[in-house]
Amino acid sequence: MASSSMLSHSSDPATLNFVSSLMASPVHQVPHNLDRDDSTEFVEDVDEFDQNHHNDAHVSVDIEGSSQCVEVEQTEAFSVFISPSGSKIWIPSVPVEIKPVIGTVFYSWEQVMFFYGRYAKIAGFSVRVGQSKKWKGVVTNKYLRCNKAGKPQYKRKFDVTHEDMIRQCTYTQCDCEAQISVSICRQSGSFKIINFNEHHNHCLIDNFNQDLSKVSRKLTFSTKQFIHNMSLNRIGPVKAHRFMVSLMGGHHKVNGTPTDFKNFSQSVRMYIGDRDSQILIDRLTDRSKEIPEFYVDYYVSDGKLQCMFWADEISKLNYKKFGDVVAFDATYQTNRYNMIFVPFTGVNNHKLCVSFGAGLILSETTESYKWLLQQFLQAHGKQPTLVLTDQDPAMRQAILQVWRETRHRYCIWHIMRKLPAKIAPDLLQNSTLRSSLHRLVWSIYMKPETFETRWQELIVKYSLQNINWLKEMYAVRERWAPANFRDLPMCCLLKTTSCSESTNASFKVNSTSANTLVQFMLCFETVVESQRYRNRAADFKSNNRSFFSESGLLIEKDAFDIYTQAVFKDVQKEICRGKHACFISDTEFDADVFVYSVSHLCKRNAVKHTFKVNFDQRDKSCSCSCMSFTRIGYLCRHIFHIYRVNQVEKIPNAYIFARWRKDALPKRIFDIENRYGVDTSLQSTTRNEILELVAECVDSIRSDKKKLVSFANNIREIKSKLFETPPSQSSSEDVNLSIIEELVGQSIAVEPTVSNPPAVQNKGRGKVRRMIPPAENQINKPPKVARLCKNCNKYVTTHDSRNCKKWHEENGAVEQGIRPSGSHGIRIKDEPSFASASNIVPQSSSGYKIKTEASSSSSLQAEHSKTGSSPINDPTYNVNQSVSPPEIQPFSDDDGFLPYLNEVLDQSPYFNPPRKPWIRVSWESANHKPDYDVPTESDFNISISSHCDSDDSVHFDPFETDPTDSDARWSPKGSSC
Repeated sequence: MASSSMLSHSSDPATLNFVSSLMASPVHQVPHNLDRDDSTEFVEDVDEFDQNHHNDAHVSVDIEGSSQCVEVEQTEAFSVFISPSGSKIWIPSVPVEIKPVIGTVFYSWEQVMFFYGRYAKIAGFSVRVGQSKKWKGVVTNKYLRCNKAGKPQYKRKFDVTHEDMIRQCTYTQCDCEAQISVSICRQSGSFKIINFNEHHNHCLIDNFNQDLSKVSRKLTFSTKQFIHNMSLNRIGPVKAHRFMVSLMGGHHKVNGTPTDFKNFSQSVRMYIGDRDSQILIDRLTDRSKEIPEFYVDYYVSDGKLQCMFWADEISKLNYKKFGDVVAFDATYQTNRYNMIFVPFTGVNNHKLCVSFGAGLILSETTESYKWLLQQFLQAHGKQPTLVLTDQDPAMRQAILQVWRETRHRYCIWHIMRKLPAKIAPDLLQNSTLRSSLHRLVWSIYMKPETFETRWQELIVKYSLQNINWLKEMYAVRERWAPANFRDLPMCCLLKTTSCSESTNASFKVNSTSANTLVQFMLCFETVVESQRYRNRAADFKSNNRSFFSESGLLIEKDAFDIYTQAVFKDVQKEICRGKHACFISDTEFDADVFVYSVSHLCKRNAVKHTFKVNFDQRDKSCSCSCMSFTRIGYLCRHIFHIYRVNQVEKIPNAYIFARWRKDALPKRIFDIENRYGVDTSLQSTTRNEILELVAECVDSIRSDKKKLVSFANNIREIKSKLFETPPSQSSSEDVNLSIIEELVGQSIAVEPTVSNPPAVQNKGRGKVRRMIPPAENQINKPPKVARLCKNCNKYVTTHDSRNCKKWHEENGAVEQGIRPSGSHGIRIKDEPSFASASNIVPQSSSGYKIKTEASSSSSLQAEHSKTGSSPINDPTYNVNQSVSPPEIQPFSDDDGFLPYLNEVLDQSPYFNPPRKPWIRVSWESANHKPDYDVPTESDFNISISSHCDSDDSVHFDPFETDPTDSDARWSPKGSSC
């Protein structure tokens, strides 16, 4: 065996068996770790050695000068000695068979790394490849060293250049000398161990921390595949790590930390890089070569991808059967280039959403949409009967120019949701208006002329003539009103773009704005496969159900055999209502055709509608004036009532739409080969089969301890045979790239000819926080808390005691010129107000003080202080000069105070016309009560400061406050300017 040839120095069978078992663990790959240091480190991951080997006897320690070394500590993993110089030496405690022995010969460098890496794993340290020696250009010696070898790297200085800056990290080098060196035989190319040093100058890794070592942190292929698959479902690397910890049974069972998981996700993005568009194009082009029915096309301008459209075979089959009505809508923030994702969606025979194809466009222009619709037409070969979109004008123009035979319809839901923003809230509070408007807009029985008449009546009844938005909507009623589409086949299948928007939402659940185009395409395939799984489950459920009759009619059993379960429920409801809620009110006969007047009752047993039903006895054909069969594709209750009367037991073939049948699509669309996200390669299917077999075995013997132990031993024997020859070693970079290439599904060997599109700003989702419409804003806005108004003694949300209209009306505040708000007059309560005069002139330079007294129980006081002469004309004016004793002038009431104040201000020489000064009066409440009619002297101190609003005005405000600020508070009585 190859394992025996590795150890030419020994022929001990136990040793050979041990080496064979040593090689029986899976090899883990080396990721492109973004957190690693600059050293080239051998990080070949290995599994934990069988615990039975740890119980073997440990070797005796043989250190040079050991007679002078003292053993201070011994554990299961290592022994610690103190050298004569006082330094500590750590020696691993490993079985003798595992230790490298001088003279051992290996026949490949991979065998050397595998053997020493296994030893390092059990010993508790990591390995890196050291330098090599050459003689005349030929390598003669190679080294494998402890990962802490080398001189410590000290911190960089602050004055380094930008090129020399490195990420701040923790350095682990401590000049450890543990290593092996091998010489290379020039004739045979074999490798011979010539030196082995097992002495470490640092603590080794304990057994319980083995999972934190760099060796154990290296991600395996299975782990990387798990991270990749989680990203396709919008599960980030940190959550993926938590999921794996839960699945594996603890952190010690998981390779790698959350940081390692994040680094691998970043490695995938770096792998794609600038080749994003090229990889996507190559991926879809290769699929079109493998699958003839796969259609893809793209448009490139100036070397950059602008538009792309694709549709696979199943999408084409879906459109062939269910493509009479199509809805498409733009979806934003699905990739890092802001390319707009446009899926084309319809409804299948299970009333579930299906995809007819999808596209990516760089900008929402008419030309982009025209190109997309042309490719859709090229892929499917025919135009749809009806297409639903929102009110995007670019979509409208593109549909008119490309799909000329298609009726274009606006989404009613998008229109009706604008009502709160277009109509005044007080009008919308009228429940009668809302119900009348909704009945008018959503009615499916109304004729166009009836719709127009009732619309005008509604406008006049509720006085809506001045609302321009309603006029605009009425002008384009042929694009959205159901009455204008009543003659169009399957017009009621979709009245809104909700199906398309639900599909868009599912795409956004899986994809993020940080994804590359390749990652977005993988997410798209995941969503489409989930969509098709739901359809397959619905088909299985529809074909494996039992019939239960609710009407007792044979025609109900016939409908059960024809329609899918989702459609049969609606048909069954129509049959039952035709039997119990309809009656014939009149009958006419013309040749072989009977004309019945069929009325159906509402829940209150009142006649809701009456329709004409024509029944031909010769071929059992029927037609109803409600036109439900035209609009939805199956018969109405009125026809089922006539069939019951005339004992028709089966639905005529002329009234069975193929789109609603159980066998509308061939069964081959559910084959595994046609499924997205399924790797059908031999390697992938074999790997999955092995995992399934092992899982089945473990599940079957999960409760039998003996069988579990025996099964584990059998697995170990299989591993021993598989690893008789060590796996070939490749560089960590190559291994990581090959794994990412396999996961992405495309190679990057060819230079790109198409570059990535530039990120542009489009119409939708341009802001981080979307604009919320008024209706939604009112719903989300928390309601105001009712507060007690002390004037009217009511809990209200519309006012408080300061602006209570009832109080002001009762006290005549407005009539007296005392305004509750504004910039003139004096405010009621404790708010500041302003008084104005055309001219303000002081009588003297000694200042003045004005006091008003209404009675002995109430007073108002105002103070104005100044010093010096005119501050405008005197540049030496100092507002901080002392204030002369003020003069006191009493007044009988506030009505006397205001005229006197105006008279004083009119005589002031400080300000000349046209300057308009302001006098500010602030009320500082002491113990004011809201129900006082007249403030008392103890209630308020009013301080007046004045300034001019011209450029050379002087401000007397001690706090430098803007006099127009209603929230400012001014100086109390006695303060100086």
